[in-house]
Amino acid sequence: MTPRTLLALGAAALAVTAGSLGVGPSQLGGVPTAAAAELPGDGTPSATPSVDVSTAKLRRVDAVELDAESLVFRSGDKTVADVSMRDSRSTVDLLNRLLGTPARTQTAIGSGGACFPSGTTYTWGGALRVAAMTTPAAAGNAVEIRVLKDTVRSRSGDPVALSGPDGVQVGDDIGDELRAAPRSDKVSFGSGDSRAWQLLLEPGWAPTTDDDADTGDETAADDDTTASGDADDAGSNGVSALTNGTVVSVLGSPMPVHAQRSC
Repeated sequence: MTPRTLLALGAAALAVTAGSLGVGPSQLGGVPTAAAAELPGDGTPSATPSVDVSTAKLRRVDAVELDAESLVFRSGDKTVADVSMRDSRSTVDLLNRLLGTPARTQTAIGSGGACFPSGTTYTWGGALRVAAMTTPAAAGNAVEIRVLKDTVRSRSGDPVALSGPDGVQVGDDIGDELRAAPRSDKVSFGSGDSRAWQLLLEPGWAPTTDDDADTGDETAADDDTTASGDADDAGSNGVSALTNGTVVSVLGSPMPVHAQRSC
């Protein structure tokens, strides 16, 4: 990666921490399946994946799309599975079955940066990276996903296309989209020839409102004010593209734009 891409990744990582982390990914102790993505203290799987896709259907998957709050598995124009990013077990399980055993990296608290918790990161073919969390983050996501290439090989060796919303892929030039996007949906890093961008492609992970907000009492009003301030600090969340110049180098979700809160 070029220096400006690394600069954008570092800045976006801090934004991700402000907008979505808050808890650490699970440590799996070498267990490769999504059923073990969240383990209780005795080391046994707490539950099985909730999304059930037959092996025959999964073999026909030729594309995976990262949307703001889900990972969509497609076969041609047909949707095979639409897996919520609130479901870490099903996300990792389907990717394992489709792409094979991933590389896993475990980190201690702070070893990935001051704002990073400990955890396990799964990477398939250097192209698709998923961090599963033991409990959902403040935004509601149980996984964080990064797309690093435009394709990855399946378990059987066939190419699987990787994209974001509207077919945006790593390697695409999105200069027109950057020029057309409102300032609230983009942020630049560096300047001149070293400029990189982060562009929000699809919004998601809207802050939830407190049920007490409808009571009309002063406490609820104060809570609303605080929640509004937190939402402003969190920026605009969803799936974003990071660029090298105007060429997409990374797709990721959650990846908020203009997040102001520090970890």
